[in-house]
Amino acid sequence: MVVSVRRKMSYLKVGVKSRSSLPGAMVGVQAPAFRLVLPLRLRFVETSHRLSAYPYDIMSSSSPNKKGGSFGSNTFPAMHADSVLFSSCICDLLFCYFFQALVTEFEKIMPLPETMFCAEQIKIPPELPDILKQFTKAAIRTQPHDLLQWSAAYFTALSKGEALPVKERVEMPLAKQKEDAGLTPGLLKVLHKQLSPKGMVSVEELKEKWKNLCLPEEQLEAILQLDVHDEEVEWMKILALGCSVLGESLLSSMKHACEILTEDPEGGAARVPFETFSYLYSYLASIDGEIPDEKIQEFLSGIKEQADQQDGMVQLRNFLSQPSTLF
Repeated sequence: MVVSVRRKMSYLKVGVKSRSSLPGAMVGVQAPAFRLVLPLRLRFVETSHRLSAYPYDIMSSSSPNKKGGSFGSNTFPAMHADSVLFSSCICDLLFCYFFQALVTEFEKIMPLPETMFCAEQIKIPPELPDILKQFTKAAIRTQPHDLLQWSAAYFTALSKGEALPVKERVEMPLAKQKEDAGLTPGLLKVLHKQLSPKGMVSVEELKEKWKNLCLPEEQLEAILQLDVHDEEVEWMKILALGCSVLGESLLSSMKHACEILTEDPEGGAARVPFETFSYLYSYLASIDGEIPDEKIQEFLSGIKEQADQQDGMVQLRNFLSQPSTLF
């Protein structure tokens, strides 16, 4: 009852028509600001209640005695009831002004978060659906062993406009391959797209691209030990050595090389220029070390005769019909 009277009096005394028009009305206020000023509010309330409810005589029309009161070690003079209510109103107004100032400062530092009421308020970047769609398709085609590491390499290449570490299609593992066999023709073709434009590549960059495709580092070290002794190496030599890992013989290695280098559609003749074929074949034959030079030249002479009739291009059928036991 006392609180209700105090509220009515506070509105009337200061000329305020409604509670909502008070400065600093506690509506929609941030919780951190409220927690900071809550002790101060409690102190105001405690003070006003002590002024109005502490048991000492208050001068009113029904209490003519003008006795003073004591509060702790302090002695208070006799107070009129209206004075007590007015003091309470002053406490409320001081609290409201202080609270409003504090909330204003808080809103400058910590603006109120935007409340989400419906799905239409969520702004989706227009390019996001297509990016996620292409990423999902690329992950399915490539089937990386370490998805997180491959994803980091994918988006790094995408942001830089470089060739993506993505296979053209899903590869079915060969019967001789284990579940984690390492290098495949599809992955070697990915490396070729990424590194062939540079011609000469550093071993460090080669290792980085190799790792991004989640390939075993031991396999790369074994390839480099065959004929790489410098910090930089010609990419075509790395391609040839990679094909030698994939193939069981020199001619099967050349078959993988032609399928990777050709611009023909998959399943076609896999044509490559004779100069490219001759360079790779001669390099791999020298690494092998068991084929005499005259045999190498004799084989290439026969291939060149056929290539001259095919606009200088070598096809798979031009050499796969050769006796592989000799090569």
